[in-house]
Amino acid sequence: MPTPNPVAFSVFGIDIMWYGIIIAAAMVLAVIVIYRRAPIHRISSEKTLDFVLVCVPAGIIGSRLYYVAFNWEYYSGDLYKIINIRSGGLAIHGGLIFGFLAAVLLCILWHIKPLNLLDLAAPSIAIAQSIGRWGNYFNQEAHGSPTDLPWAIAVDGQMVHPTFLYESIWCFLLFIVLIFVDSNRKFEGQVFLLYGILYSLERFFVEALRTDSLMMGSFKQAQVISAAIFLIFIIVYIILRRKNKYRNRIFY
Repeated sequence: MPTPNPVAFSVFGIDIMWYGIIIAAAMVLAVIVIYRRAPIHRISSEKTLDFVLVCVPAGIIGSRLYYVAFNWEYYSGDLYKIINIRSGGLAIHGGLIFGFLAAVLLCILWHIKPLNLLDLAAPSIAIAQSIGRWGNYFNQEAHGSPTDLPWAIAVDGQMVHPTFLYESIWCFLLFIVLIFVDSNRKFEGQVFLLYGILYSLERFFVEALRTDSLMMGSFKQAQVISAAIFLIFIIVYIILRRKNKYRNRIFY
């Protein structure tokens, strides 16, 4: 793969970055998927736009704050660096946490079942991640350790694992799986929990290859949070599945 130019084009002397274009495209596609699939969950398509107007900004803010928090030595005392996301620096876990919290709060206010909404949102998040990861390619970031594999990419003159590509492919396959499960959903929360389980599984192993990980002491924070989410979501998944089977037996 060729070394990319991070600048797509310039307008009045202002560089428009591929990173921003790709992230924006990913968000637009995610919104389209949510909007079209909302009726399956008995949620108004128009109502999903209200969620988007709140949850997307919350996710962007959360992803930036999360990244800054784990790089505080670099950002401390420089407000411009903190708010300048044009140079990159968004952490997906922070975006997911803030976005999900915003969604749950809105569900409570608008009397919508949170798990039902999160099931609707999960496939869209997966496809957005699949596309959004290509922003890392253009920024030459989020890459892995040196390798001589035939699909390695060149970064600073060295051939490395394209970890962005690994995650992009996984998230695309995850999107397909979640769409199928959502169309045959057995209980509320099933799709959302599967997203957390399967994404965390991939992220734990791919993160081990990365060289620019955010750290939590001597541990990579993405691996720590991925392991925690994986275990918690599996436990909750088993509990909800058993409750659903028990309920079905009673009504049968």
